[in-house]
Amino acid sequence: MKRVFFLILLAACGLFGSAFGAVELAIKGYDPVAYFTMGRPVRGLPGIEYEHAKLRYRFASNEHRELFRPDPERYAPQFGNYCAMALTRGELTEAEPEYWLIVDGKLYLFGKSVGPDLFRKDLAGNIRRANENRWLTEKR
Repeated sequence: MKRVFFLILLAACGLFGSAFGAVELAIKGYDPVAYFTMGRPVRGLPGIEYEHAKLRYRFASNEHRELFRPDPERYAPQFGNYCAMALTRGELTEAEPEYWLIVDGKLYLFGKSVGPDLFRKDLAGNIRRANENRWLTEKR
């Protein structure tokens, strides 16, 4: 009886998933490979998934998942679910998959539509500053 009460309490507090090691959905369910192969954001399918670095990625096709598996660092966004531009300022903001940029074969996501343009204005400096603040994404 105590165990049932505990599980109900966890569910009510929204802690059920984290108590049992639930893995967070990456980039709101968008397919990371599609940015590279299709040149646009595409929603992934719940039945085609792969877990990497404490995130669950979804893919639009089995082919995309098979491209991702052996080399996830090639396709995964540089800062997981977080906005690259916000990181340049030492802030954590959730990225919106519709706002993106690929630079030197790396995917960057942004929280607002102006993000890619702002990021491009000082590309080298922004990449450096965002990488210096990468530790913020690892605390979560």
